[in-house]
Amino acid sequence: MLTRLAIRNIVLIEALDLDFGDGLGVLTGETGAGKSILLDALGLVLGSRADSGLVRAGEDQASVTATIEFDKLPQPIRAILTEAEVDVEPGEPVILKRRLKADGGSKAFVNDQPVGAALLRELAPHLVELHGQHDDRGLVNPRGHRLLLDRFARADAAGVEAAWQTWRSADEALNAARDAIVRASADRDLLLAHLAELTALEPEVGEEEQLAEARATMQKGERLSGDLAALQHLWSGSDSALASLRGAARRLDRIAAEHPLLGEALAALDRAVIEAGEAEDKLVRAADALSHDPQSLDRIETRLFELRALARKHNCPVDELPHTMRTMRASLEAIEGGEAELGALERAAQEAALDYRGRAEALSACRSEAAVRLDAAVAGELAPLKLDAAKFRTSVTRLPEERWGPSGIDAVEFLISTNPGAAFAPLAKIASGGELSRFILALKVALAEEGGAATVIFDEIDRGVGGAVASAIGERLARLADGGQLLAVTHSPQVAARGRTHYVIAKTSEGTVTRTSVHLLDAAGRQEEIARMLSGAEVTPEARAQADRLLEGV
Repeated sequence: MLTRLAIRNIVLIEALDLDFGDGLGVLTGETGAGKSILLDALGLVLGSRADSGLVRAGEDQASVTATIEFDKLPQPIRAILTEAEVDVEPGEPVILKRRLKADGGSKAFVNDQPVGAALLRELAPHLVELHGQHDDRGLVNPRGHRLLLDRFARADAAGVEAAWQTWRSADEALNAARDAIVRASADRDLLLAHLAELTALEPEVGEEEQLAEARATMQKGERLSGDLAALQHLWSGSDSALASLRGAARRLDRIAAEHPLLGEALAALDRAVIEAGEAEDKLVRAADALSHDPQSLDRIETRLFELRALARKHNCPVDELPHTMRTMRASLEAIEGGEAELGALERAAQEAALDYRGRAEALSACRSEAAVRLDAAVAGELAPLKLDAAKFRTSVTRLPEERWGPSGIDAVEFLISTNPGAAFAPLAKIASGGELSRFILALKVALAEEGGAATVIFDEIDRGVGGAVASAIGERLARLADGGQLLAVTHSPQVAARGRTHYVIAKTSEGTVTRTSVHLLDAAGRQEEIARMLSGAEVTPEARAQADRLLEGV
């Protein structure tokens, strides 16, 4: 609940710190004392438009701070703060602050952490519910009627939302699969043609390097073939250098024993024969390695050129052609497999749709039944609130299928008829300010067990009524505040007497300076203020006695 409101330099309020408790709190004061300033200040800290006209004359800036405490932070508020990355420790109050400069600039904070005013507006419906003469929020806004009816009905709205999400996911998967098949089918002929080319070549990883090396070797052999032939001629035949060396070695072998130098010469000649033999062997092997068959060279070059041409066609290195081929085969298989998978996805989407429809139909029936009970509950509250000629109806209408969603298949709106025979219409379009507030009070009483904002504020709900009607309003406000917090700005002594706490708003002037102040009244102060409300400017003993009777009667 709202436990503290601190206001600085807002219009006529110079500095004000208000502490609030639970139950019904009433705010009274003479007309023009500044009750609306309090509501404007509260609206500012709840995210309303920053109006520089709110800054007190002669001041540079104004500020409003609202402290809201909870036994346990409600999940919707926790979710909003978590999404905004605002930390609130367990047991810690939520403190909203708004600073407004005279030039119109403003800053917002939640627990001293800078935020946008939009976050304050998002939090506001969960913190403070304000109903006034020109209310366009809360219960008047049709966007919240469906949720209120579902709470009243104890309906399984969460199950419908989950079924809707399952249906949407199944439909999305089905549509994605269909799109993929359409795209793949359009490329089928091209895939087949490309795959035929690749399959015909069957490229292998590393093949380009091997072919390039073989081609370079053959080209080198072609260039060296003349030299190799000449060398082969020099080393082969009976008159070759090697044959001459061997003949000389044989002849020297016969006479080597005749002199030591001849033996040494023979040894050297044997070494030369061995080296020359090795040279001949390497020349033969080199000739074999560098030998080229023009047809083989042509085959190698043809394949190498085909591989490189195909790589350019698919804009990839030659070594990636095998991967490209596998990818194309997988794409063709996906077309065939996707068509088979499509059937399973269609069945899943159909089952999800049926599940959603079943749950949504059950929710719709539950809403229709609850609407009748809610209408009866509200009707029971209208006559005591001087709305006996009015009628209330909860409209539950079927939406066209294209507007179905996570909340089901219904549109829900609260309608009223203020006169016999008059057509039903939305609350805000028919009811006057006072009637609207009393309608909302009747609805709040009927929905009392279904929760809502932490704090509810009614601004002059008793305008234009008195006597028994004012007493009925006060009794219902007190009942509604039981176990929670409700604040009422009132001109009615019958309503004021019901308050657990009573604040008086007063305006004072000192020369050219005017100030608005708010004070918490004690028992004697309450008697005097209620007596003033009963009698007017001059408080009479009779008024004080009547005030005592009102206070004792509650």
